[in-house]
Amino acid sequence: MRLHHLLVTVAATLMPLLASAAPFAYVPNEKSGTLSVIDTETDEVVAEIQAGDKPRGLAVSKDGKTLYVSDQPHNALVVIDVETRQRSGTIELGESPEGVSSSPDGKWIAAASEISNSVNFIDAASGKKMFAVKTRGKNPEHAVFSPDGKLMFVSAEEADSVDVIDVKRRKQVASIKVGERPRGIAFTPDGKLAYVACEIANTVYVIDVAKRSVIKPIKAGTFSNGVTVTPDGRRVFVSNGKDGTVSALDTSTQEIIATIPVGKRPWNMAITPDGKKLYVANGRSHSVSVIDAVELTPLGEVKVGELPWGVLIK
Repeated sequence: MRLHHLLVTVAATLMPLLASAAPFAYVPNEKSGTLSVIDTETDEVVAEIQAGDKPRGLAVSKDGKTLYVSDQPHNALVVIDVETRQRSGTIELGESPEGVSSSPDGKWIAAASEISNSVNFIDAASGKKMFAVKTRGKNPEHAVFSPDGKLMFVSAEEADSVDVIDVKRRKQVASIKVGERPRGIAFTPDGKLAYVACEIANTVYVIDVAKRSVIKPIKAGTFSNGVTVTPDGRRVFVSNGKDGTVSALDTSTQEIIATIPVGKRPWNMAITPDGKKLYVANGRSHSVSVIDAVELTPLGEVKVGELPWGVLIK
């Protein structure tokens, strides 16, 4: 009985600690062929995972147990077991994949394919490619599900518009005119607005999702690229590749409220679930900048592999 009581006491003590453990940031490094794993509590790299020859896009399963990483040279998605931090499989696509995302319901893993100008949809349960949807924009980079999972917005480097896919109908249903070379895409949590950074236009476009039209173009820094929205939807962060900065945008006014210095060639980003810390992949600095997302100040820089492409936090 005493042993049982002791075990129950220990379990009760550990549970809150486990529940409150900080998430990890996963960083695909294109040139190194690895994922750097950062503990967001300490901001230190705690592991390096082999992830193909050129890992770029990254998504996680709904249960958080599996990572999917695009590997362009092998035209495939590398499947990684989160617990063991080992490669557990490969999903052949037959095309050049880049951006990867998972549907809110966990059913689909989607990968934008540059060569075929399409988005591949993989059934998460079976790991099999089920269908592909052609897009008008050439060289698609990001394919992002809306919060309700009904739509997908797709950006393409050789375009001046965002393609809209109806997931249930499995077809493109609209194209929204923005600026040249749309790249990063992010939705507000309620799904009403989407923010699209256009690199050549140096502008972020605010889109009314229901009306499928631009509400406002907002000038950002030079070569605006990655986009991330805070969990409460109050702020949007935009990386500016040529300036080495991140712009912070207030969604209540749709105005830039701060510009934060980071490393060289900032690209894609992610924010912690509590909305307190932003992680920015700096391609040419081979690092990740950490930003206080509340105070809008830099906290430090974490060295990772070569040419980090983006960040996923889970």
